Amino acid sequence: MGITDQIAADWHASLAALAWQVDLGVSDVVGDTPVSRYDLPETNRAGAMPPAAVTPRAAGPGAPSAAGPSTPPVFAQTPKVDAVAAAQTAAARATSLDALREAMAGFDLCDLKKGARNTVFCDGNPAARVLILGEAPGRDEDMEGRPFVGRAGQLLDRMFAAIGLARSNPDPAAALYITNVLPWRPPGNRDPEPGEVAMMRPFVERHIALADPDLIVVMGNTPLFALTGQKGIMRARGAWTTALGKPMLPMVHPAYLLRTPIAKRKAWADLLSLQARLRGNG
Repeated sequence: MGITDQIAADWHASLAALAWQVDLGVSDVVGDTPVSRYDLPETNRAGAMPPAAVTPRAAGPGAPSAAGPSTPPVFAQTPKVDAVAAAQTAAARATSLDALREAMAGFDLCDLKKGARNTVFCDGNPAARVLILGEAPGRDEDMEGRPFVGRAGQLLDRMFAAIGLARSNPDPAAALYITNVLPWRPPGNRDPEPGEVAMMRPFVERHIALADPDLIVVMGNTPLFALTGQKGIMRARGAWTTALGKPMLPMVHPAYLLRTPIAKRKAWADLLSLQARLRGNG
């Protein structure tokens, strides 16, 4: 074995030995002189290498003296991105619903996307007079990639079918267009956080502008908050108001009706109010 091969072998053996010690939990280099950690400054007690264990390197030409002050390293910091501003820019560039779908699918600043299977964009007839705005996908919606397909979605379909509206109807006058504030499922179906709602609001506004419905129905607290900045769906439900320049009717979420069947009577009153509005009587 030549001298070069011997050096290479010794280097790899040393590296393997060092890696083995790190795996065992070694965090400090042991010097020839014992060091009492109680006598060290606070910075070294936390685990920094004690001064006695440091072997100064030979100073080369132009190198600073070992006894002189050292300059701490400067690390470049990644500038923080304004997620809301980025969402506004991406949404404003979309000139069609298909372009908006692509913009949302390519938006990577919301952490919810990392744990989602699908970007849930919409369902129904985009030419419908009525746009339903929900909260966020659940487990079934995340798996299928469409909003309101679980038990709450099945109840929603039956509710609106009772007044002659369906997401599958090709006639805009009798159709529904359905979307959510958030296109990605929150973990554990938790409530969306205010920061997540604020981040996705530009996409919601652009979605409604491009679909251009006659009426908006918000289902639950989250879409009510997204469009009005207010909460309290039980107080707001059934009372027509305006959002984004369009008539808006707040209603309780179908999931709430599954838990509280007695509330279906008020939901039916809201549906009749919507039907009257569509007929020009409200």
